Amino acid sequence: MKRNVLAAAMSRALVCALIAPMSLAAAFNTAVAAEAPADASPDPKQLDSVVVQADIAYRNRTDSVAPVLSYDLEYFQRFEPLTVGDMLKRVPSVAFVSDVLEYDGAQLRGLDPGYTQILINGKKVPGAGNDRSFFVDRIPAELVERIEIIRSTSANRSGDAVAGALNIVLRDAYEFDGKYVRLGALRFDDGEVKPTYGAVASGEVGGGRLLGGFNVQGRYNPKVKRSDRFEEPGGDFVDREDQDDTRDGDDYSANLSYTRDIGTGRLSVDGFYVRTDRTETEHSVEYNDPTSTDRDNLLSINDQVEKIRQDNWSLGVEYAFDMAGGRTEFDIDYARFDDDTRSTEEESGFDDEDMPPSFDEREGTRTLTDTRDSEGSFKLSHKRGVGGATMEFGVNYLDKRRDTTLQVSEVDTDEEGAALPPYDEFDRNDSRIDETRVDPYLMFSGTAGALAWEAGLRYETTDVDVAFDDEAASNDYNTLLPSAHLKWDFTGADRLLFSVGRTVRRPNFDQILPLTLEEEFGDNDFTGNPTLDPERAWGVDFGYERRLGARGVFGVNVFYRDVKDLIEIVNTGEPSSTAIGDYEDEVEDFLDENPGATPTTPGYPQFDPDSFVYTARNVGDGSVYGIEFDLSTPLTALGLPDTGLFVNYSWLDSDVKDDFGERRFNNQAKYVYNVGFIQDLPEWGMSFGASYRRQGDAFSRMLAEEVSTHYGGDLEVFIEKRFGDDLSLRLTGSNLLDAHKDEVFHKFDNAADQFDRDYDEFELETESSGRVYQLIMRYSF
Repeated sequence: MKRNVLAAAMSRALVCALIAPMSLAAAFNTAVAAEAPADASPDPKQLDSVVVQADIAYRNRTDSVAPVLSYDLEYFQRFEPLTVGDMLKRVPSVAFVSDVLEYDGAQLRGLDPGYTQILINGKKVPGAGNDRSFFVDRIPAELVERIEIIRSTSANRSGDAVAGALNIVLRDAYEFDGKYVRLGALRFDDGEVKPTYGAVASGEVGGGRLLGGFNVQGRYNPKVKRSDRFEEPGGDFVDREDQDDTRDGDDYSANLSYTRDIGTGRLSVDGFYVRTDRTETEHSVEYNDPTSTDRDNLLSINDQVEKIRQDNWSLGVEYAFDMAGGRTEFDIDYARFDDDTRSTEEESGFDDEDMPPSFDEREGTRTLTDTRDSEGSFKLSHKRGVGGATMEFGVNYLDKRRDTTLQVSEVDTDEEGAALPPYDEFDRNDSRIDETRVDPYLMFSGTAGALAWEAGLRYETTDVDVAFDDEAASNDYNTLLPSAHLKWDFTGADRLLFSVGRTVRRPNFDQILPLTLEEEFGDNDFTGNPTLDPERAWGVDFGYERRLGARGVFGVNVFYRDVKDLIEIVNTGEPSSTAIGDYEDEVEDFLDENPGATPTTPGYPQFDPDSFVYTARNVGDGSVYGIEFDLSTPLTALGLPDTGLFVNYSWLDSDVKDDFGERRFNNQAKYVYNVGFIQDLPEWGMSFGASYRRQGDAFSRMLAEEVSTHYGGDLEVFIEKRFGDDLSLRLTGSNLLDAHKDEVFHKFDNAADQFDRDYDEFELETESSGRVYQLIMRYSF
């Protein structure tokens, strides 16, 4: 791998600028260790206010120059969200294209999760997705202090945030004081009951402040699916599949934070741990009739059990101190994600050419997947005044490694009622991805009366090494990322914000591995491309905010993203394994009928493939745009100070050209909105409220498959009773409209058939899940 000279030079210069006076700073810190720190700590927030909320919480109005929306946990808590995914249902522009009641891959501005940067305490974390995404349902809501939507990039943050960033800020010892316990249960529509419990405590320990918390959350989601398949739209019926899909498990989580002032500096240590133990069980039956469940119409019986164990953990140490006329910060972090999944799928097939259908074969596949994704990072920065402005410069170093082992065993039997042979022989594949990043940056900020501004440059470099079994490859790329923000408080209540910046999206892991996947897209194969560069985008945000009274906020934001070097699937021109196999079979049949024939024999088959090997390349362009509204305010002007109104609406659109024409970015919802209210009854010590959410239809077009997705609305309600200052009891109901997801699949064998609309299969699928009720008690002491 070649070393990027500019990045290395900038990094050395920045490091030297910071380290040169370090010995003097260390001596100075020792001399003044007994003195109070330069930034005296404000009184921490009492945790009992989390237990018994005296007031309705609204969206925070931040002083950040960059456009940031901030929501404290209290904003969400009365609806008792289980996870960060549940919390994000109530904020602007976040959509999900997941199974019903599964809020995992957050899609900011409707774009695929890989376009959204997920941060925890402002730091990157590894996740399970091949698209580099982090599933936000991995973090329990009970660990969270606030959620920040960072709409535009800044030089002091990683630039891989084309759609924006979601920063999950966990509770820390500096901000909170006190302790409380949480107990409760969830009841599902099939009668299943799951417990939930946890505790949080914070206070002074060893000259500093310590906060610790844990949470145990029962997770359960029983779903019902039905698929009807046809030869083509409006064509003959082919078969029907009825499926029960249940996800049953528990999440265990904990976080720890310790803060201590040392000399002129502050030392902070924080960490979190989340474990998921989950079993996903699917049972499906196929029939050759739209309504019958008789044995005479049986085509197959399929059972799949997937046992999942996932561990996410992170540990960080930060020290910020006065040095050389400014403030210097060291930050060392390590984060890891481990995924151990054991999946077994067994299917009995029946031949409906006989009546009743006769047993054909029983097949089984066991897949063992082990993934370890780790990131070690180091940040060194310095901030100081320069004239009438503030200068910040620094360097980020990130070393990422992702190791995956995949083992597959297939067995079968032709004897009806016989047990499958044991899964003894496994085909094994190992892959490894190493990425090293060195990202220096420089930024300036300042104020001029009612104006505040920020401008900076970030230079991101990436060296990539990938390996799949015995195949290995390397790549490197770099990008200069300018950014600028302007905030104008032109009245005491009104604010204009403008931002411009450049961002990147790095390739998916499965796109850069040097491997070939047979029949990945219909009959077409896919081969990875280790030389892929990232997608690059220029973005603009223009917003207006108005303060409504003491606590209300109204905001509107218009955004645009111009995306270059889009990664698209393209034809290499090489025939697929299916095309080669079909041709070999055709030649074999011809030779059986014409012994001794040669390629010159009349009628000898000619090789004319209709499916090919595809790969990923940087060949596309696209644009993303929309407008976002949000309102959260008490209705004081209407004489209802104890009534809170919450509304957000985002209209989302985009343009992309692929081989088949124009479309939106895949799976981008056309809109997403949430409307709700909270009514407080102070004299009774009670509150109640409701929230309704809806997102628009989404469409995805890939090679050999097109999918349209439609979701129903989601209604949640709560009622709570407060007992003094220490105890609250809250009953919530979610999914009260029995949410459903409807999908339409257009499936083809190859690109030519997709152009000609010559269908392999047309499928209608619907999925639904029932209501969930929670009863939660919190007690502070």
